[in-house]
This record gives sequence, structure tokens and C-alpha cells, in this order.
Amino acid sequence: MAKKLSLKPLGDRIVVLPSAKEGEKKLASGIIIPETVDKEKPAQGTVAAVGPGKYEDGKRIPMQVKVGDAVLFSKYGYDEVKIEGQEYYIISESSILGVVS
Repeated sequence: MAKKLSLKPLGDRIVVLPSAKEGEKKLASGIIIPETVDKEKPAQGTVAAVGPGKYEDGKRIPMQVKVGDAVLFSKYGYDEVKIEGQEYYIISESSILGVVS
């Protein structure tokens, strides 16, 4: 990311810059399939900020992702925020399904 984000997540939370939405799909027959049909697929984005990790049994558990990682995450496990006109998602590390390499 070219610009430093002015939001620092706490605990095991991660700020993700979502990938561009694909929108509607149009079949050859002219039928339009809205984006809502694809809601079962995981979302994808780029990690913009990472919290320090959560405490468990008095010890901090380090995060498994880092800024710049491309990640897949559950579509239903995030909160949307808008900072300086840009939309971001705040998600828990447990909502991350995988890192795309």
C-alpha cells in the first residue's frame, strides 16, 4: 500500500482492503445473475493492517498474516468501515480462510 492507514486494529483483528467487486454476470441468453447469487463464495482482499494478536493463557499469540498478504475470508464475518473515501473490512484472524500465494 502506498499510503499508511490511519486505523490500527486491536487484538486479533485485521483490516482488509477488499478486491474490486465483479458485479453482475450476464448469460448469453440475456439473463442477468446478480452478485447476491455468489454470496457463498469467500471474499478476497489485501491485508492493510494487522493487530498485535490475542492473549491466550497470559501469552500473546502472534498473527499468521502480515500487511500486503492476499487473503480469502468469510463473507459474513466482517465489519465495513470507510476511511478517507476507501472501504475497508475489519475481520478477526479466525475469519481468514487462507493466504493466496
